[in-house]
Amino acid sequence: MTIAIINYGMGNLFSIEKRLKRMGVETIVASNAADLMRADKFILPGVGHFGKAMQQLQQLDLVEPLQDLVLQQKKPILGICLGMQLLANYSEEGETKGLGWINADVKRFQINDSKKYKIPHTGWNEVIPQKSSPLFENCAAPMEFYFVHSYYFNCAEEQDVLAISNHEKNFVCAVQKNNIFGVQFHPEKSHEIGNTLLRNFVNY
Repeated sequence: MTIAIINYGMGNLFSIEKRLKRMGVETIVASNAADLMRADKFILPGVGHFGKAMQQLQQLDLVEPLQDLVLQQKKPILGICLGMQLLANYSEEGETKGLGWINADVKRFQINDSKKYKIPHTGWNEVIPQKSSPLFENCAAPMEFYFVHSYYFNCAEEQDVLAISNHEKNFVCAVQKNNIFGVQFHPEKSHEIGNTLLRNFVNY
């Protein structure tokens, strides 16, 4: 089992790699198609600007190989934070098309009570599953994970929604469509419950 952590210059790769290595998982930090071909599963991390992220993926010629590996060969992928948002059709951040693997748009939070609810949404928040998934196996309720984001995933297909959270209003914080998973929160910053989720993805 080899997991490729996709390096397009916009993710906190070290902490994810460190967590996986502690679990005894063989990892590759992948920045080209040849690296991707060596992996059984993929993690697409990300922190930063959606438009720049898509530009980086395209410039590194990673989009077409990933399309084949994920959509045709059905290899599992986990998008984390910006990495989840990149799975969508489109984002308001940069007014840019995404990978389009999940029928969704990414929108900026519009907050009414700005004294109580800050942007970016930062800190621990409860994650409420909407259906069963191997990703949340052995994650005891109430589940709390660590978030840092200003945009949220507006999912068009209810069957793709895996979990929701709340920041003044409910928003989608985890998705699953067949072999494609995404989480808005950071499992690598979420202590033991984050380790459990990453282990579940490894074992999927």
